[in-house]
Amino acid sequence: MIRAIPSNELFTILLMIGMIVIAIAKLTAPKRFRDFTFVVINSKYLNIYSRDQKFFDNFDALLFGNLILSASVFSSIIYRDLNNVASLSPNVIFKIAVGIAVFILIKVLLERLLGSIFNIDGLIDQYLFQKISYKNFLGLILLPINALLLFTFSPTMPVIYGFVGLLFLVNIIGLITSFKRHLNLIKSNLFYFILYLCALEIVPYLFICKILTSK
Repeated sequence: MIRAIPSNELFTILLMIGMIVIAIAKLTAPKRFRDFTFVVINSKYLNIYSRDQKFFDNFDALLFGNLILSASVFSSIIYRDLNNVASLSPNVIFKIAVGIAVFILIKVLLERLLGSIFNIDGLIDQYLFQKISYKNFLGLILLPINALLLFTFSPTMPVIYGFVGLLFLVNIIGLITSFKRHLNLIKSNLFYFILYLCALEIVPYLFICKILTSK
């Protein structure tokens, strides 16, 4: 079976747009961006910027935009190469990007709704800021990963598993950090925490895996 020769033109354009978005974020808030790049190993960024964070400020909006672009490119590259497709239409990539954005935003809105219901808006705001920060950091990591997949590595299963494992590890570090910061509150409300963990942190991803793996 002859393998289709992949076309990287559209992915390259999207990769460049993501880099431009990151450059704008760095230029508009250089100190905050510098602190943000160490968010996985240092809590300084979370401690400083969670105090006056908004639902979505310009800095977060730029990073979130890059996250959606980078995640859609990553997902599209994997889908294209594993299915031996020469190219994906812009419409398909757009649908993937919209799906990722809608999924993340719906989860955020549901968590904010729970915060309002249980009168813990302040706690939820801090928690969501931490989670969104780590997800945006994933978008930053995806830029070089996408470049490697496009121009260096062939997206074989070991390579894909390696990159997915790296992204999963960063996400887990973010969750653990968030939980550690609220450990006393979690201990006193363990049942509700387990319920939340299953309903909003495990089930949605299992549901997506089920859809992606169904024939």
